[in-house]
Amino acid sequence: MVAGRILNIRGIHLLGLKSRKEATVALEGDLSYHTLRANSVVQRSELNGCFELWVIFPGPANWGMSAKNETLSVYFQEARALLGKLEYQRGNLEGALRVFDGIDLQATIQRVQHPLEDRPPSKKGRTRSETSFAVSQHSTNLVLEAIYLKAKSLQKLGKLTEAAQECKSVLDAVEKIFVDGIPDVLVDNKLQETISHAVELLPELWKKAGCYSEAMSAYRRALLSQWNIDNECCARIQKAFAVFLLYSGVDFCAPSLSVQIDGSYIPRNNLEEAILLLMILIRKAHLGKIKWDPSVIDHLTSAISLCGQTSVLAKQLEEVMPGVIHRTDRWKTMALSFSGSGQKRSALDLLKKSLNQHEAPNDVESLLLAAKICSEDVLLAADGVKYAQRAIANANDSNAHLKGVGLRMLGLCLGKQAKVSSSDFERSCLQSEALKSLDSAVALEFHNPDLIFELGILYAEHRNLDAALRCAKQYLDRTGGSMIRGWRLLALVLSAQQRFSEAEVVTDAALDETSKWDQGPLLRMKAKLKISQSLHMDAVETYRYLLALVQAQKKSYGPLGSSPQEEHEKVDEYEVWHGLASLYASLSRWKDAEICLGKARALKHYSAETLHTEVRRCGLRYLVTGIPMEGTLRKRLESSELFSWKWYCRSIREASGMDVKELAELNLRELVGLDFWELLSPNTMLALEGREAAGMDVKE
Repeated sequence: MVAGRILNIRGIHLLGLKSRKEATVALEGDLSYHTLRANSVVQRSELNGCFELWVIFPGPANWGMSAKNETLSVYFQEARALLGKLEYQRGNLEGALRVFDGIDLQATIQRVQHPLEDRPPSKKGRTRSETSFAVSQHSTNLVLEAIYLKAKSLQKLGKLTEAAQECKSVLDAVEKIFVDGIPDVLVDNKLQETISHAVELLPELWKKAGCYSEAMSAYRRALLSQWNIDNECCARIQKAFAVFLLYSGVDFCAPSLSVQIDGSYIPRNNLEEAILLLMILIRKAHLGKIKWDPSVIDHLTSAISLCGQTSVLAKQLEEVMPGVIHRTDRWKTMALSFSGSGQKRSALDLLKKSLNQHEAPNDVESLLLAAKICSEDVLLAADGVKYAQRAIANANDSNAHLKGVGLRMLGLCLGKQAKVSSSDFERSCLQSEALKSLDSAVALEFHNPDLIFELGILYAEHRNLDAALRCAKQYLDRTGGSMIRGWRLLALVLSAQQRFSEAEVVTDAALDETSKWDQGPLLRMKAKLKISQSLHMDAVETYRYLLALVQAQKKSYGPLGSSPQEEHEKVDEYEVWHGLASLYASLSRWKDAEICLGKARALKHYSAETLHTEVRRCGLRYLVTGIPMEGTLRKRLESSELFSWKWYCRSIREASGMDVKELAELNLRELVGLDFWELLSPNTMLALEGREAAGMDVKE
């Protein structure tokens, strides 16, 4: 036998190995690659069931003392790594930690760096340098795997911070060994597996330890560094990071400048970064790099719903390959997305496909969604009634919630249908049926305050103001006064009862309970209440404050931003300018009215409301100052909707207090600067107004 290196390993009894053969097989299973190539394990002594092993490693006979000491240290580290691994596999975590504590990771790093730096280019055949490189990789894997198992042992013992530190030391060592990143080739599979496990484990340990900023840094380090991990492992890390960003509530921390590339998109908050990660995962699934994960779409739906850009989700669903998601489920989810983004017709078209007799004609959720979309449009209300009736018929008796929602949608659709009814009798019948449906829905879902609110709206439209007032108060009690629309309903019902001062008190109380950012609808109502009480200057001040709020919101949300308020509760800047123009015109402040009309016209150039207000302003100004209509306005009126001329004459009549005959006797030519026969052209209504006023036909 040639001269060799001898390593004495004591304490094999920790493994619980009772025979020489068992110990030999256990050690040879991991050392046979380059150490135990021959009969290298021999039993030297045994005492009280515990024995001492001598592991003999063949080697050159002419080694120096320093080389022998260094080599003995190397194999001592490897032996500890193997023994610790066996202890961990047997569940003896404390014993494994005692074995792992003697491993010197820094010495292993320094020893491995030299073969990597001196390794020559790859050639055919296996040179001595390449063999040394392969041996170094195997030795490195044993030590790194030992530290990784040490971190796992600490994790199972509940020492999470220490486990995270040990796992971090593994990745630090890998970065020192592979300075330019892990190469795609010539890397041992076991070493790559250990690195992948450590990369995936570190952020989880920081999360469980409560160190969320360290967890975020670990996630970004795992995704931005070159670890050479496979697609599935990378996908798991990306998904876990996206879930962490969405639901952890941790403050956003931008990526370090060292990893930011010029011209690349940098997320501004946790939500944007999570959406970006989830969309990358969906793209990988489309390309076949990873398996499809349905939970990714669920998380993406939640994230996009928070920012209000549900049309993006619909686009992502359109790109999903056929067969991945069942088409009826995809149509239903896309319909929800389009409905959330305001594309109601597109959503309804998808639901019609889903409710086809060959697909899922009795799907209650799709029927209810279709009924809800129809309940928002008077022209679709009749179809909504049919959808709601089908949903009620298909809802199980045990599921009272779905049946209650169906009755609610039926009541809303009947109420909308009543608004376009052709006869008073039909309208009254539809309103009565709508009230019955909502009452039945309240009986099934008495805990739902939204039903009380909708019932109050229906009572108000039915002119049953006492019942509407009762429902408004009940809704405020149920919601604790936290919903703006409850205060608005109460103020509207009071104003409908001509109780303007009480309505203003309710509006002021609502303003005190509402954040300034959400006070727009209440300020608009307060301004109108001031006008109803002839407090015009107070109304002007309220409009000015409302205008400042709307402009601040517009700057904050941006052109594509989404306001947290619902669509019907939003206050448009055009509406504020138009209200100010009407108010200034009634106060005979013509210059201010003209400025406000110009602002409103810049926002909506083709608006009948703006044109009518402008015509009314000119008519009132003519009666007060005698200044005729401007030529530019006259030209716009000739090509505009005809009712503006009609309202122009009516405004003059109302402002001057004339009766019908006096208005007919006015010299219209001097009034507007037009030839009288031009006024009789079919493009205007002024001649018709004059005919109606004077009681004569067009020729007369």
